[in-house]
Amino acid sequence: MAQSHVPTYEVRSDIVDNSEAWRILIVEDDERLAELTKEYLESNGLIVSVEENGTRAIERIQTEQPDLVVLDLMLPGEDGLSICRKVRPSYTGPILMLTARTDDLDQVLGLEMGADDYMCKPVRPRVLLARVRALLRRINESGTNVKEPVDAARSGDEPSRLQFNNLVIDRSMREAWLDDASIDLTSAEFDLLWLLASNAGRVLSREEIFTALRGIEYDGQDRSIDVRVSRIRPKIGDDPVHPRRIKTVRSKGYLFVREI
Repeated sequence: MAQSHVPTYEVRSDIVDNSEAWRILIVEDDERLAELTKEYLESNGLIVSVEENGTRAIERIQTEQPDLVVLDLMLPGEDGLSICRKVRPSYTGPILMLTARTDDLDQVLGLEMGADDYMCKPVRPRVLLARVRALLRRINESGTNVKEPVDAARSGDEPSRLQFNNLVIDRSMREAWLDDASIDLTSAEFDLLWLLASNAGRVLSREEIFTALRGIEYDGQDRSIDVRVSRIRPKIGDDPVHPRRIKTVRSKGYLFVREI
């Protein structure tokens, strides 16, 4: 792997509580970077282990079932894209992919293989922690693996099920159905679909979507929202070329149409 830039991490010891902490697996062959990342995340209350070999990482992810995987793209044995594709049928937790390249193709391929988020190296530790917390928040809010609160909880008066003709979306079960048939959605795709559907009839800007799903400001260049919308449309019976359910509003964002 090409030499990476190793960030300087500010360790915080004031909020450590490992009694019910989330378990993170870092798959990274840069030993120094992996160790520094591990120390920083542990100082912020997470339980972290490291695996440097891609082939071994597949087995560990499947057997250990960590709450979240931080996965480097370039690895010995198996690359990150291959790992993501192979573990997705048996691993439902979030995957945060790291890449040393800024090529859009790598980022799009990562999302298509099942990654929930990606970051380009060099990694800024505070941004990494924010991304990790945003991904873990999804687990916390779904109720499937409730541990310590990661951030502010969502209000309890929001409906847990939405229906639009033959499309049903259930937040508590984190499932959706089209004509009573279950829709195969990744965790990130479900979160985006729920966000759009729960705001049906209102245009959501990319900035609003990005902030709501990731907890950080939109940088104006990230394509993950567009990729996920394009993948969701055919799954919910929408026309990818001439969409009627999730419309693109030029220069504004996306609109989920209540009645079609």
